[in-house]
Amino acid sequence: MPGIIPEKLKRILEKQQYRFAGRHSAVKICEWTKKSLRDEDYCYKQKFYGIKSHLCCQMSPAVNFCDHQCVFCWRPQEFNLDINTKLDDNPSEIIEKCIESQRKLLSGFGGNEKVNKQKLKEAQDPGMFAISLSGEPSLYPKLGELINELHKRKITSFLVSNGTFPENLKKLIGKAEPTQLYITLPAPDEDIYKKICKPIIKNGWKKIQESLELISEFKCRKVIRLTLVNYITMICPEKYAGILNNLDVDYVEVKGYVWVGFSRLRLKEENMPSHEEIRDFAEQICENSGFEILDEKKESRVVLLGKTNRKNRKINL
Repeated sequence: MPGIIPEKLKRILEKQQYRFAGRHSAVKICEWTKKSLRDEDYCYKQKFYGIKSHLCCQMSPAVNFCDHQCVFCWRPQEFNLDINTKLDDNPSEIIEKCIESQRKLLSGFGGNEKVNKQKLKEAQDPGMFAISLSGEPSLYPKLGELINELHKRKITSFLVSNGTFPENLKKLIGKAEPTQLYITLPAPDEDIYKKICKPIIKNGWKKIQESLELISEFKCRKVIRLTLVNYITMICPEKYAGILNNLDVDYVEVKGYVWVGFSRLRLKEENMPSHEEIRDFAEQICENSGFEILDEKKESRVVLLGKTNRKNRKINL
C-alpha cells in the first residue's frame, strides 16, 4: 500500500536529509556522527556509554507516527498521522535499507579533506542503531523482530520510547530486549505533561507511569531521560526526584531542550537552558534523591546521574 507517508511530508523530510528505508521507516545521519567523522567532537553517548559516534545509525521504524505533539519536538506536526495505521515494513529490509541509505548519505564525505578516512571506511558498516529518530518506535508491531535481527548481525540497539504504550514494551521483556532502553520522563507532573506533550491519547501520564514501573523487569541497561525546557518543564526538581527515586534504573540523563527544527515555531530561544542551568537543576534532583552526578558533556547540554548504591554497567561498542 504506497502512500503511507503523505508526499508533502516526505518531501519536507527528504529536504532535511531523511532517507526512507521502507514505507514508514527512515534514517538520517546525526550531526554528532558528522562531527566524529571530521574528528571535531563526538556524541555524549560515546563519553557515557562507550558507543562510537561514527558507527551509529540514527533511524526510526515509525517516522512521524506519534501520540504526542510535544512543543519541544523538532518534527513538523501539522501532519497528524493515524497512530492506528498498519506499520508493516520487514525488519530485515529496514536494516539493509538503512545501511544502504546511510552509505549513500556518507558518500559525499569522501571528498572532504577534514574527514578521517579510516572512520569513514568503518562507518560503512554501522555497529549501533539508535531507534529514536522521529515518532514512537513502540508503535511498530515488529519492533522485537527488528531488535533481535540487529543483535543477530552483531549490531547493538538503543531504543528510545515515550513510554505511552507499556503493553508494547512488555512484549520485549526477556525476548527482544535492546542493548539499552530509554524512557522519557517529559514532565514532573500530569498538568505540565499535558501542557508540554499535548497527548492525543487518553491517560498518557498514567501509561508513562506504568512503563516506568515496568522497567524493573528489563535486564538490559535502563536509562530515564529528562528533556528540560526552561520555564516549562525545568521546575520542581523535588517532583522529578520523587519519581526517579523509586525506579530501578541504571542512569538518568538530565538533558536540555535544544532550539532546533520546527520547535522554533512553538518555543523561544530562551526556552533552551544553558549547561550551567542544567547542572544546577541536576544537583537539585540529587539533593532530593539517592542519585549523584557521574558525568556531563557541556556541548550536548546533558548531565548523567546514577544511584549512589548501584554498580553502574558500561559497555564498549
